[in-house]
Amino acid sequence: METEKFIKNALTGSVSHTDETIRELRADRQFAVEYLKAALEELDDPDNRATGLLALRDVAEAYGGLGMVAEQAGISREALYRSLSPKGNPTLKTLLAVLKSVEMRLSVEPENRVHA
Repeated sequence: METEKFIKNALTGSVSHTDETIRELRADRQFAVEYLKAALEELDDPDNRATGLLALRDVAEAYGGLGMVAEQAGISREALYRSLSPKGNPTLKTLLAVLKSVEMRLSVEPENRVHA
């Protein structure tokens, strides 16, 4: 199975983890959606925020590259790199523009909490 191969390659270091992730994201649109949904949940946690930003960067790389995404988003490539870096802090405008350029959109759903 392709996922098992991806995990094996990531663990053995035989292929760049980032390169393999981008390849997988390009090959499977639904995987890209789920990958980004899971990673964006990390934006809520300041200790894991970098995970969400780097995942958004991976998706942008997979669907056109940061240069093209920056152009479509109407921001400089350098600003996009900074925004999607581990210490980045993208504006809502940037986040929405990046998602639009990769043909995705932001959505809201209730948080899964157990109420007493």
